[in-house]
Amino acid sequence: MKEIKALIRPNQFGAVLDALHEHPELPGVTVSEVRGFGRTVGRSSRREGTRVRYGTTKMFKVECVVNDDDVDQVVELIQQAAHTGHVGDGKIFVHNVERTVKIRTGAQLERLE
Repeated sequence: MKEIKALIRPNQFGAVLDALHEHPELPGVTVSEVRGFGRTVGRSSRREGTRVRYGTTKMFKVECVVNDDDVDQVVELIQQAAHTGHVGDGKIFVHNVERTVKIRTGAQLERLE
């Protein structure tokens, strides 16, 4: 299993969720409103000898855990739906999931059901 985390623009959030709803094997997603900065958006800089603080940028974090054979398709759905072609479109991260335990039953999952 893999965990997919995507940081996306707020205005692309609906399109990403719509795309993910179309995937028949996706067990669900977790969504968080987050703030941060990247290399080009939200950093502080110096202008005319004065430090100008830009603060942070609002983004949405969409997280899901999928079976290994669904990873490429889910990443592609997110990438296509979140893409605008402009700086700050976001990032997608894929991590290995070492262990999954159902809280209700204590069952350890080899694959998502």
